[in-house]
Amino acid sequence: MTTPRRTYAALAVLCAILAGCSTPAPIGDTTSSDPLTQTLKEGERPAAPDFSGTTLEGHTAHLTDYRGKVVVVNAWVSWCGPCRIEAPELKKIQQTWGSHGVQVLGLDNDKSRTDGLAFQKDHHLGYPSLHDPSGRQALKLPRGLVNPQSLPFTIVIDPAGKIAAARMGAVTETGLTKIITPLLAASGKKPRQS
Repeated sequence: MTTPRRTYAALAVLCAILAGCSTPAPIGDTTSSDPLTQTLKEGERPAAPDFSGTTLEGHTAHLTDYRGKVVVVNAWVSWCGPCRIEAPELKKIQQTWGSHGVQVLGLDNDKSRTDGLAFQKDHHLGYPSLHDPSGRQALKLPRGLVNPQSLPFTIVIDPAGKIAAARMGAVTETGLTKIITPLLAASGKKPRQS
């Protein structure tokens, strides 16, 4: 028989898990085929905050450095299972679409820069990641877009610097391609044909 103290502790843990895994109310349309992805129409897109800071390699980077490109901003942490699963997918996006006007930018939430660098090296990621152990970068996003306490999440920014889409949970190359292709076409850039 369990004691009331254990029962309350178990309920508290369950509530904390559910709160971390829940998604906020969307600020835009949710695609019918993927309820975890929100897309925003061109006239309704908010300006993206200027994520900026020091990369895992010690360089300074700003989101505005990539103005004119479609930017895929992915928040991750090295110990996160879904983050590990999606890392090769993001790597493929950078490799396939980088020469067509797409840039992946990571937001590493590891407390230790060493852990983030090890993750980046293990997965051979060919894109920069800002080291953001406090998660402050995500707090710059409009309320309701993502749950900044639930990783991973991905924000897609159009060439004009506006937020075009957001996804809670792991991404796939196929899912991201469906989002970035029309953004490239709308900007006059010729998307790669598959």
